[in-house]
Amino acid sequence: MAIYNYNPERPFRSNPDLHLHYWGREQCVPGHTVGPGVRDHYKIHFIHGGTGMVEVGGCSHTLGAGQAFLTYPHIVTYYAADQDDPWSYSWIGFTGEQMESILSKTSLSPGCPVFPMDDQLMPNLYTQLTSTAEAADCLDLSLKAIMYEFFSLLIKTVPASPIQLPVLRQKSAYVEQCLHFLHSHYCETITVEMMSSALKLDRKYLSALFKRTVGLPPQQYLLHFRIAKACELLTETPCSIGEIARSVGYQDPLLFSRMFKKVKGCSPKDFRLRHAKTDIVL
Repeated sequence: MAIYNYNPERPFRSNPDLHLHYWGREQCVPGHTVGPGVRDHYKIHFIHGGTGMVEVGGCSHTLGAGQAFLTYPHIVTYYAADQDDPWSYSWIGFTGEQMESILSKTSLSPGCPVFPMDDQLMPNLYTQLTSTAEAADCLDLSLKAIMYEFFSLLIKTVPASPIQLPVLRQKSAYVEQCLHFLHSHYCETITVEMMSSALKLDRKYLSALFKRTVGLPPQQYLLHFRIAKACELLTETPCSIGEIARSVGYQDPLLFSRMFKKVKGCSPKDFRLRHAKTDIVL
């Protein structure tokens, strides 16, 4: 496995348009799995060999060499390399204020995350980024140029339908408002009725639209988002289990522990013991 973590003190990392967090590559062991879980940034895997599957919102996609898949921030995703013919892949992790606008020009979505790689740039993106990072005099500008070349190519590879785009933007705006509401109030008691009232939308319509776009009903998404935040607090702070429970919206620590185990398969205490602050999830 090779991982290149970009220096957070460099100007390119603080650029609000595009934050390139890291890139890497790996020959997966048979049956290698990740998730189900969420991240706070976008990540793209490029499949160079082998087979495997990615699952978002209950929908499974089988991928082989020459394909790639995008995972979205705060969207629960699971992926696994094949037991007999495991993936060999590379990846990039990024965020940025321009990402929503750029990705809206493609046909990609949480429910449709798979796309074909081109023949030249995408298969060699890891090598190109690494060699540029190690050799370029104008590092930030050079890396930024590579990334924007990639996004330009991505839009050409999987363009959005010009007929459907206005409708998609309107629906996306509703879902973005829902996500903003959930992310801002996850530590409070939240119901779908409260959210639909705040957004002035019909409750059933909102729930159906949210599930169709994100892959999960609002309450299920909220559960996974809260547990993801709890995992951060467990690994990065000395807070007690009760303090963490209240910080993510659970007044009852026992209920919090039960829901945590439902999502992660272990208790909060066991999770804290197993994970160090410096762990990197691939």
